[in-house]
Amino acid sequence: MELLGEPKIMAPAPAHHNIETSASLRVRNRFSGSPRPGVVMLRVQSRAATRGVLQWGAISLPCALGRGGIRAAKREGDGGTPRGRWRLRLVFYRADRGRRPHTMLPVKSLAPHDGWCDAAADRNYNRPVRHPYPASAEAMWRSDGLYDIVVVLDYNERPRVRGKGSAIFIHVARPGFLPTEGCVALRARDLRKLLALMGREAHLIVP
Repeated sequence: MELLGEPKIMAPAPAHHNIETSASLRVRNRFSGSPRPGVVMLRVQSRAATRGVLQWGAISLPCALGRGGIRAAKREGDGGTPRGRWRLRLVFYRADRGRRPHTMLPVKSLAPHDGWCDAAADRNYNRPVRHPYPASAEAMWRSDGLYDIVVVLDYNERPRVRGKGSAIFIHVARPGFLPTEGCVALRARDLRKLLALMGREAHLIVP
């Protein structure tokens, strides 16, 4: 097996064929070891749904999902939003376009050279990189505003699996909540609202 750097990139596990026609998305959050109440729920019409509603207590937030719906066996380029439990790890934002998000999560400002590698064979697959980069890498500095606020999830990080998918974020939605390439997307004001509720141990659960 070829190793592409640490942590290891492994061969993908066998596909999981369990199909759901509805799903729930839960965010769990702890401060000082004590559970903080609150569940964000996502309801979809079918496994191919590309829109949903997140609910945190009495707060309901419309969102966009991947063009491939919710997928248990996520693959690079399939447009699916991956099923599982994902930690909200880091927040990026454009300091030239808005104030720093109010959150307990780590926050870092973006720069024009920031990118994210989506080349499955590259040793930095599903890692942040600096442009210009010799392999395929998404630009994090965008003109369309989608990455004015970006929450990095720990999907396919430890271990990284070749071709299992990269750059799964929570970010700003397109007008009309058009489908994403696999991320969850909210209106900018709603994303700021959600981040204000999140602690350092927040997790996103897509069952």
